[in-house]
Amino acid sequence: MIRIEIPGRETLEISHIVLDYNGTIAVDGTLIPGLEAPIEALSKLVDIHVLTADTYGTVRAQCAHLPLTVHTFPRPDAGSCKEEIVRNLQGGVACYGNGFNDIPMFDAADLAVAVLLEEGMCAALLSHADIFVRSIHDGLDLFLKPDHLRADLRS
Repeated sequence: MIRIEIPGRETLEISHIVLDYNGTIAVDGTLIPGLEAPIEALSKLVDIHVLTADTYGTVRAQCAHLPLTVHTFPRPDAGSCKEEIVRNLQGGVACYGNGFNDIPMFDAADLAVAVLLEEGMCAALLSHADIFVRSIHDGLDLFLKPDHLRADLRS
């Protein structure tokens, strides 16, 4: 578990990091380079999950070497599927995403991080996010360098 004291707010306790795939940790179905090290480091502290409709059919091959669990959806309503998975996780959850279908999981999470990459980001997602970052590397660094997170969330 990751436990971070936020000045003037409740302590943040995270047991799971949930990552959307396309547009968040992958572009056009291909994992973004350089994610292995931060995912490896974080996996020693929390469980990591990738949630995706797998538009390109590549998620399992792209993530096979990483210490995480891949969840794909058996039905077309990706937003509801993501929310259901997040609500069923035990302990605090931090979610990362970029799309409209990430809104329900953002609302269910203890911390929601909106990520803007080449594929863009749904503007409606911003009002559901706690933090907005310009890359997934910056987003994962929030837990690897917790003073960044403290600075963003302090009251």
